[in-house]
Amino acid sequence: MIPADRLLVMVAPNGARRQKDDHPALPITPVELAETALAARQAGAAAIHLHVRDRNGGHTLDVARYRDAMAAIRERAGRDLMIQVTSEAVGQYMPEEQMAMVRMLMPEAVSLAVRELLPDDDPLTHEHAREFFSWLATTGILAQFILYSPRDVKRFRSLQRAGVIANGPAFVLLVLGRGASLGELPVMLAALEPGDPDRPVDWMVCGFGPLELPAAAAAIALGGHVRIGFENNLHLADGRLAPDNAALVRQLRPLWETLRRPPLTPCELRRLIPVQPDGT
Repeated sequence: MIPADRLLVMVAPNGARRQKDDHPALPITPVELAETALAARQAGAAAIHLHVRDRNGGHTLDVARYRDAMAAIRERAGRDLMIQVTSEAVGQYMPEEQMAMVRMLMPEAVSLAVRELLPDDDPLTHEHAREFFSWLATTGILAQFILYSPRDVKRFRSLQRAGVIANGPAFVLLVLGRGASLGELPVMLAALEPGDPDRPVDWMVCGFGPLELPAAAAAIALGGHVRIGFENNLHLADGRLAPDNAALVRQLRPLWETLRRPPLTPCELRRLIPVQPDGT
């Protein structure tokens, strides 16, 4: 678990859908992702949430492309920066394919949308997911569970109580998507029960568009952590187009300084959360 007085900042530099037409500085290639990772690290990020693209710029879970991007990031931004890969379906992949990618890639960290991997309450679906989540824990891969609504949060806790997801320390991302309001965050937190000693949790928030910075401020003030970057938002607080992802990370500095929650360095994060090193 991360101490309450420290902050984890994760940069999400590209996402699955945006293109260069949306922002010329959107990083897509391994070299671009590596430069972005270095700049974000220098601005205060300790981890990167990684998406890779196919030859046409589309979303892919291709293992070889992941390995190329991860190797480039390691070389340019340092081997201690935590790399979290996405398993996002984007309407292209079934749960079995998402889980197979993770097994083949063996990353050090992965984000998992609960509603994608467990789209229903079929017992067989639950058993496959239980085996996968158990394998993640056994291999030392850090799983972050993505939750999009209070209903998602309640279901996550129910799955923990049922043993489908390990009933112990957890790492979650609370998403305030397009059309959401900041008022949804306390509702999600209440459902998460972050103070439950039997199910401790490190929670992180990301907000879309103009909600990104207010959501980050609320998370920092309430003891959570922050994911920030072009995946969710392209603009600075004053409405100007951000020049790059690092500029969005730098906007957090007055918040963490005022609230006295300095960001973890990559080395500090690794000491707190040991993970299985990836093969890059």
